[in-house]
Amino acid sequence: MWKSIIEYELPEVILDNTDVKIINLLRKNSRVGASEIAEKIKLSVSAVIERIKKLENAGVILGYTVILDNAMIGKDVVAMMSVSIEHPKYNDAFEAAVLAEPHITECHYIAGDFDYLLKVITDNTKSLERVLNDIKSVPGVSKTKTSIVFSTTKNDYSVPLKSKK
Repeated sequence: MWKSIIEYELPEVILDNTDVKIINLLRKNSRVGASEIAEKIKLSVSAVIERIKKLENAGVILGYTVILDNAMIGKDVVAMMSVSIEHPKYNDAFEAAVLAEPHITECHYIAGDFDYLLKVITDNTKSLERVLNDIKSVPGVSKTKTSIVFSTTKNDYSVPLKSKK
C-alpha cells in the first residue's frame, strides 16, 4: 500500500566547512590523496581519513569513478529517452529491464508527460534502435520519445555545497 512521504525521508547529514572542502577536492580529483587534502585544508592526515570515512558511511559519498570521453571510446550516440508506463504496477519490471541494459547510463522517475527519463549511450544509431525496441517491448511501456544529443555544453556531476555549521 501507499506509504507516507515522511516514512521515506532520510536524515539530513550536517556538513561543516571542512567536510565541504574535502568533498570539493575529491570532486575535482577523486584520486587526490589524504595527505594532499590535509595539506590544503590544514588538517592532519588521520583527521581527513576519518572525515572521508564518516562521509562514506553516512552515504554522502556514494563512490568514486572515472569519467570517460564517450567519443574517444567509440560511443558516438547519446540520446535522452522519455518513457510512459501504463500503470505503476509495471514500474518494477521496467526498472529491472533498465538495470539489465548496459547502454542505459541514467534512469530518472519523473513528473510530467512521461514517467521515466533515460540517458542512453551507444556505439551508433543501430545499437540505439535495438535499445529503443527492447524498451518498447517491456510490458507496460505505452509510449516513448527519443531525442538524439548533438553536443553537450555542460556535463557536471556535482551540486554546489554549503556548510550548515
